[in-house]
Amino acid sequence: MARTRLLCGEWLRRRRRRREVRHQLRSAHEQFARMGAAAFAERARLELTATGDRTPVRAPESDPGLTPQEARVARLAAEGATNQEIAAALFLSASTDEYHLAKVFRQLGIGRLREVLLP
Repeated sequence: MARTRLLCGEWLRRRRRRREVRHQLRSAHEQFARMGAAAFAERARLELTATGDRTPVRAPESDPGLTPQEARVARLAAEGATNQEIAAALFLSASTDEYHLAKVFRQLGIGRLREVLLP
């Protein structure tokens, strides 16, 4: 949906239909930013800027330096999935899952999962 809004907004801007274009591009920018699609969010922001709109550049959230696979593993672990469930969901072996979790813990400075789950 966001990609469609971006393409529609680009098309409308090139036809100088400013009033219609801003709604499409703002919506696309917000959706891409929420999804973490920084390149598309920036593209939408630049198109908005070209219409005269002032969309602030968002500072990236503190990036712990996780790879996309590590981020997926961490997200599933944070949701309470077991190692076997994570491995099955991501089509990994259990040992690969454990490897990714160990890297995530090291990069985030977590010793054990209990440190995160317990208050």
